[in-house]
Amino acid sequence: MIYKYDKETLNYKKVTGKWLFITLGIVIVISTVLSFITLTHINDVKFISEETKAIILREADKDKEFSEQKLKEYILSLNVKFPHIVVAQAQKESGMGKSPMFRSNKNLFGLKCATKRPTTNKGEENGHAYYDDWHESVQDYAFLQAAYMHDIKTEDEYYQYLGQYYAENPNYVAGLKQIVQERKLKEWVKESKKK
Repeated sequence: MIYKYDKETLNYKKVTGKWLFITLGIVIVISTVLSFITLTHINDVKFISEETKAIILREADKDKEFSEQKLKEYILSLNVKFPHIVVAQAQKESGMGKSPMFRSNKNLFGLKCATKRPTTNKGEENGHAYYDDWHESVQDYAFLQAAYMHDIKTEDEYYQYLGQYYAENPNYVAGLKQIVQERKLKEWVKESKKK
């Protein structure tokens, strides 16, 4: 039983079903709103503007054939952060387009199926996102950067993020750094920007 105090009669009165349902409804509405606000902040993904989406999704090269050179050019055209590291990730994750994951899913970066950010993936196969072509895989990586790595300013911060949130192997970042060094990927970026 629920009672409320009546100031006029100075007695407690039994709350009828009508008032009980109204009070319960108000509590449920307030709880729902607070839960939504809390969940929105817990999964705080930076809003990606329509302009950013349009830039990332601009018409890809009609030639669907993959090559390392085409990948490098496309990564530079999307203006992703730290392109030398992104190319190293393609080497590490898919053997630069030679892995079974790439052949079946067109997934260059071992990306999982995104659920809380814009994505170009078409679904999930073999535990990873799949794409119609390799360009979509690069676009999806650009969306990942725009959503979660927008505040990263330095290469060290980028490697730290990858080690903490992207990598499944504790030696992942060291492997990327080795690839960047061995393949002279920083030099490639500098040369490409001079052109």
